[in-house]
Amino acid sequence: MASTTASDGTALVYDDHDGGSATPVVLVHGITESAASWDPVIERLTPDRRVVAVDLRGHGRSGVATDYGFHALADDVTSVIDHLGLERPHLVGHSLGGVVVSVAAGTREVASVINVDQSLQLDGFGAQVAAMEDQLRDPAAFPLVMAAVFDMMKGDKITDAEMARLNDNRRPEQDVVLGIWDMLLNESSEQVGAAVDAFLAGYTSRSVPYLALFGLDPGDGYGDWLADRIPGATTELWADHGHYPHLVDVDRFTDRLATFWS
Repeated sequence: MASTTASDGTALVYDDHDGGSATPVVLVHGITESAASWDPVIERLTPDRRVVAVDLRGHGRSGVATDYGFHALADDVTSVIDHLGLERPHLVGHSLGGVVVSVAAGTREVASVINVDQSLQLDGFGAQVAAMEDQLRDPAAFPLVMAAVFDMMKGDKITDAEMARLNDNRRPEQDVVLGIWDMLLNESSEQVGAAVDAFLAGYTSRSVPYLALFGLDPGDGYGDWLADRIPGATTELWADHGHYPHLVDVDRFTDRLATFWS
């Protein structure tokens, strides 16, 4: 465990696994989760490369903040990269982390981006979040609705033991979740769509290898929508793998990373 600070002074904790000489990789977890969610993946990657797993602000062992916007979360990642002096690492993010690494790579030179089971069509996701707003803002209902969301998305293939490990490492803080979803709750779908386009504008003038790997179907036309914003982006579906395809079949996932990186 090591630490640094974000640009706004937020305390950030990360795990630095110094493996082989291959290009380093930075792993970013999903909402309410932590660096520990990646442990089975880290175990398989570290023989060949340095692996850094970040706790975003308000998650895991990192500090709380006043700003949980996507730019602030992306700054957490780039602050760790700068602190460690990593040159053009691979970025891999799951769920919320998929948005975060996508935003970070929009302005930062990286070797590649892999987004695990997170659609960037946030305007559509915003409608789902808005439908839960009353429950999310109710302190008594909040933990119940969050648990129901994760249970609904997990799918049938992930083991009970693995879900228990993930849940044991969760930090479901209401202020943090509402801060992350503030844009989705308070802006129109048109505004959210425009914000996503702005996040991704930096990809149009650069070649960034990008893989969107889903366990839940992102819907017809998503691959074309993404490729319009990130030229050359690949969208791949592992059918019936649920929200955690990287943990359902860890060996297949790490083999896929190696193939993509090569």
